[in-house]
Amino acid sequence: MTELLLIGIGTGNPDHITREGIAAIRAADLILIPRKGAGKSDLAGLRERIIAEATDTPPQIAYFDIPARRAEDGYLKGVDDWHDAIALRWQAAMEENPGAARVALLIWGDPSLYDSSLRIAARLDPQPKVRVIPGITALQALTAAHGIPINELGAPFLVTTGRRLRDEGWPPAVDTAAVMLDGECSFQALIMPDYHIWWGAYVGMEEQILVAGPLAEVADQIVETRARARTDHGWIMDIYLLKKRGN
Repeated sequence: MTELLLIGIGTGNPDHITREGIAAIRAADLILIPRKGAGKSDLAGLRERIIAEATDTPPQIAYFDIPARRAEDGYLKGVDDWHDAIALRWQAAMEENPGAARVALLIWGDPSLYDSSLRIAARLDPQPKVRVIPGITALQALTAAHGIPINELGAPFLVTTGRRLRDEGWPPAVDTAAVMLDGECSFQALIMPDYHIWWGAYVGMEEQILVAGPLAEVADQIVETRARARTDHGWIMDIYLLKKRGN
């Protein structure tokens, strides 16, 4: 039976990978690396750099192209179909390398938090033995970069997406929310004077950008900074923490 290693690699900084992750890279016979188009070639390059720094004799690498995600039939159906398509790409790459007993994927951040690698792996046939190696999440990197705790003393917090914040508004009975996967700066839909924001892009990387302050004062700066950074790099990964003012 093939063993599939899902290795969390942090947010792009090679120093984020754990010793367990390095050992898993060294143990792999084959590593699958996604390609997301010419404008996002840095993402494949960072994975290649992590592999090169982890081992003197890199394992075999197989590249696969990420299919486009469609949304004509709604967001959830589009994501479900997209996962099916990605699973087929994984399957094809593995079938082209039948001698690889241990196959690895380097997962940006961590396989547990807003990452679909485990859901995609469940679509493989035959089912491999899946092993997850945790990594540093973007949420950990954000709070470390700003030097803040995520929650107030004894208080809960929520991790959500930009889409839900935009469509549903501020979640009830919550004073603190971490927002991921937000390509539209959905904090603009809030009553801005009510919130404080800690925002970060490329967190933990050399390109790291941080902005923090009352949302009403820094919202435009974040929108402009994000747009400029995406143009400069061809891609962006960002995350932010919102707290109700006075909390």
